[in-house]
Amino acid sequence: MNIVSIIIGFVAGAVLALVVYIILSRTALKSRSEQIIKKAEFEGEKIKNEKILQAKEKFLTLRSEHDQYVSEKNAQIREAESRIKQKENTANQITAELQKKNRDVENAKASLKGQQEALARKAEEYDKLRGEALRQLENIAGMTAQEAKNQLVDAMKAEARTEAQAYINDTMDEARLNAAKEAKRIVINTIQRTATETAIENAVTTFPIDNDEIKGRIIGREGRNIRALEAATGVEIVVDDTPDAILISGFDPVRREVARLSLHQLVVDGRIHPARIEEVVTKVQKQLEEEILETGKRTCIDLGIHGMSMELVRMIGRMKYRSSYGQNLLQHSREVANICAIMAAELGLNVKAAKRAGLLHDIGKVSEEDPEMPHAILGMKLAEQYKEKPEICNAIGAHHEEIEMTSLIAPIVLVGDAISGARPGARREVIESYIKRLKGMEDLAQAYPGVTKSYAIQAGRELRVIVGADQVSDQQAESLSGEIAKKIQDEMTYPGQVKITVIRETRSVAYAK
Repeated sequence: MNIVSIIIGFVAGAVLALVVYIILSRTALKSRSEQIIKKAEFEGEKIKNEKILQAKEKFLTLRSEHDQYVSEKNAQIREAESRIKQKENTANQITAELQKKNRDVENAKASLKGQQEALARKAEEYDKLRGEALRQLENIAGMTAQEAKNQLVDAMKAEARTEAQAYINDTMDEARLNAAKEAKRIVINTIQRTATETAIENAVTTFPIDNDEIKGRIIGREGRNIRALEAATGVEIVVDDTPDAILISGFDPVRREVARLSLHQLVVDGRIHPARIEEVVTKVQKQLEEEILETGKRTCIDLGIHGMSMELVRMIGRMKYRSSYGQNLLQHSREVANICAIMAAELGLNVKAAKRAGLLHDIGKVSEEDPEMPHAILGMKLAEQYKEKPEICNAIGAHHEEIEMTSLIAPIVLVGDAISGARPGARREVIESYIKRLKGMEDLAQAYPGVTKSYAIQAGRELRVIVGADQVSDQQAESLSGEIAKKIQDEMTYPGQVKITVIRETRSVAYAK
C-alpha cells in the first residue's frame, strides 16, 4: 500500500514537473520568437530605407543625365536653327542679287533691241547705198557685177594653174635628182654599216684522232663498223694515210655534224660496234635537234625578235646547217635582217617588221614540204601558216618578184637579199648546183617502193640505197639497182659514172629482261 502510494506520488511529481517544463519552454520560445520577429522587422526596415535611398540616388543620377542630354539636344537645335537662319539670309541675298541681275538683263535686252533696230536701219541704208554704187559701176564699166566677178575668178584660176604646174615640174625634177642620190646614200650606208664574215662551206669535215689504232677500231672487223656508221649517218668515212685524221665527206652539213659528234662519242666511250653505233647516232640526232632549237632561239634574241612560232624558230636554227650557193644560210639571213633594219630606219619605216621579214625571207629553203615549189612562195605559205602578219608574208613571197609587192617592206627585203648575196666571195654557184644534183639523186631513189634510206656519197659518184628486208627480196634488190641506174642516166646530168649500191639486210631483235 505504501509502495503504491509512493509510485503514484512519484508519477504525479514527474507529470507535474513535465507540465511545468513544457509551460516554461513555450513561454521562452514565444519570447524568442518575438525577439526574432522584432529583429527581422528592424532589418527589413533598414533594408527598405537603404533601397529607398539607392532608388533616390539612381533617380537623381538619371535625372542629371537626362537634363544633360536635353541640354545637348537643345544646344544642337539652337545651332541648327542658327545655321538655318544663316542659310535663309544667304538665300535672301542670292535672291536679291538674282532679281537685280534679272533687272540688269532686262535692261540689257531692251538696250540690245534698240541697238539691233538701229543696226537694221544702218544695214538698210548700206544696202541702198551699195546698190546705188553697183548700178553706177555697171553703167561706167558696161558689165554687171556677176560678169566682172566671173572674169576675175577665171583670170585668177589660170594664173594659179600656171604657177602650180611650174612648181610641180620644179619639185619633180628636184625629187628625181635627190631620189637617186638618196637611194645611193642609203644603200652605201647600209653596206658600210653591215659587216658579216661569210665563209664558203665545203663538203668535207676533218675528225682528228690520237693514233692509228683508233682508225682500226673505227673500221672494225672486215669494215663492219665503218659500214654501219655510213649507213646510219648517210656520209662517207674516208680512212686513208692522212696522219691523225679521218675525213667525213657529205654534201649535207647536218649529216656531217651528226657523224662527227657520233665519232667523238664512240671514240671517247671506247665501245665501237654496229649496235652501239646506231644507238649513239640516234642519241646525237636528238641532241642536234635540241641544239638547232637553241640556235633559233638565240638568233631571235640577238636580233630582238619576239613572239615567233616555235616551229619557225626551229627552222631558223636549221639554217645554220644549210647553205645557199655556198653561203651559210643563217649568216645570210642575219645579214639580210640587219640590212633591212638599217634601210627601214633610214626610210622611217617599221624597223622590227623589216628585220623580221629579212630573217624569214629564205625560210622556205629549210622546209621539207613541197620541194618543187619556189622557196619564196613556200616561205610565204609557212609564214601564213604560223600567223605572221600579211606584210611580212608578202615581203617573203615577193623577194624574188614572183608575186606582186603590196607593202613597203617587200622591196627592202629584195634589195637586202641582193646586197648580201652579191658581195664578192659571198656565194659559189658550183657548190649549189652540185648539192642540188646530189639531193636529186637521193630523192629519185627514195621514190621507189621499199626504199627506207638513200645516201649520195663520194662526191656523187656512188649512191647507196637501203631497202627493207620485209618489202624487197634479193632478186628485187638486184633489179632495183639497174632500174635506178637507168633512171639516173635518162633524167639527170652528171660527170663520169655513178655506182648504185642496194643494201638489204635482215635483223632479228630480242630483249632479255
